[in-house]
Amino acid sequence: MSVKITGFDEVRSKLKKVTDAAQNLHGEHQVSVTDLLTESFIRKHTSLQSAQELFDNSGFKIDSAEDFKAIPDADWDSYISSVSSFNNWQDMLRSATAEYVKKKMGL
Repeated sequence: MSVKITGFDEVRSKLKKVTDAAQNLHGEHQVSVTDLLTESFIRKHTSLQSAQELFDNSGFKIDSAEDFKAIPDADWDSYISSVSSFNNWQDMLRSATAEYVKKKMGL
């Protein structure tokens, strides 16, 4: 008695796509905060609708990268913990980065 196993072509194709995506992600990359903080990510982890709303509602003047860098870390962390499911900004960025990588890899 023998058993015919099928479906390996589909698995091989998926593995090839994941491998290709992993190779594209290898090394250092510059990814904007708005690419990480997608609308779906913000909606999932806050009561807000977008990264822009997150920044606009912060009470801080954020018109440039320099403005953002000038915000005291403790104040920004406090804001993030008050509007999201994260304890601080770094936790939010780590989670957003993980979701970004998973999406890029097709997982």
